[in-house]
Amino acid sequence: MVDSMKINVNRVEKSRIGEVDFDNISFGKIYSDHMFRASYKNGQWNTFDIIPFGSLSISPASQTLHYGVSVFEGMKAYKNEQGQPVLFRPLENQRRLNRSAERLCIPALPEEIFMEGLTQLLKMDQAWIPGQENTALYVRPFIFSTEEYIGIKTSDSFDFLIITSPVGAYYSAPVKVKIEMEFARAVRGGTGYAKAAGNYAGSLYPAKLGQQQGYDQLIWTDGQEHKYIEEAGTMNLMFVIDDVLVTPELTDTLLHGITRDSILTLARDMGIPVEERKITVNEVVSSLQQGNMTDAFGVGTAATLTHISVIGYEGTDYILPPVQERTISNRLKETLENIKKGRAEDKFGWVVPVI
Repeated sequence: MVDSMKINVNRVEKSRIGEVDFDNISFGKIYSDHMFRASYKNGQWNTFDIIPFGSLSISPASQTLHYGVSVFEGMKAYKNEQGQPVLFRPLENQRRLNRSAERLCIPALPEEIFMEGLTQLLKMDQAWIPGQENTALYVRPFIFSTEEYIGIKTSDSFDFLIITSPVGAYYSAPVKVKIEMEFARAVRGGTGYAKAAGNYAGSLYPAKLGQQQGYDQLIWTDGQEHKYIEEAGTMNLMFVIDDVLVTPELTDTLLHGITRDSILTLARDMGIPVEERKITVNEVVSSLQQGNMTDAFGVGTAATLTHISVIGYEGTDYILPPVQERTISNRLKETLENIKKGRAEDKFGWVVPVI
């Protein structure tokens, strides 16, 4: 249920935007002036505010701090060729947020609250959307429990927030990845498909070990046999094997990526053969050894489309062809970016104007 949707606005006295060098912005370290906040109490969402970005007051007994009762989304706002702010498939993020929320016994967030809060926030802070190439305003909606109780039970009170951050590229160059054969990210019946906070906390240690070995990310394999390829730490995975675009089929252990779906839709529209299926570690390694794999890349909101330069497996590094030779991924990346920026026809209705 939703109370009357009246957003109270408290503007900053002085914007911090003059302190930002938009020609040199890293990922996720600078935050815009305002944030949107809604609260859930007594069985309904109410109390809608846009307030200055700042620290939150939270009880030490909050279930979020003790049990990770929190889910989030990642999306981006852009400026099109006419300088107008636009969003990319925002309703898909709202629906996925609710799928994650259901898994953690968090009440569904109505579309009206998500879109109205998001739109009004971006209208206020649209000057924070950078216009330089390979930049965007990263948008982070999230829900967390505010209930003060350290027993195990479903929570009765929550906050929903949206914060925004001007960002450059998540990866500035093609990445080196390692096929992880010891640790597991998710298991069947778990929370792998949800954007739950705890999923990412549990991945940090094996990712750290991989980084110490010189890799940027891990390729996660299934948690039961380590036989099948699943996803990378920040993105879904795609391979070009014998001129076919191959990606792991969706299960409850994989994130159902919006960028993934967009890339597959574009590929099919272009006539590129696509296969969504199980991919074994042995198939990936043998394709690399035989030269049948001509491309590998990750896709996600933060990563967009990131080329993979090296795949490591059991002490051996397999080097993929130079990026400039990768016809399929380069074409897909260029097309997707052109649609987002209004330079190409949006035949799928993905781009949503903010104003």
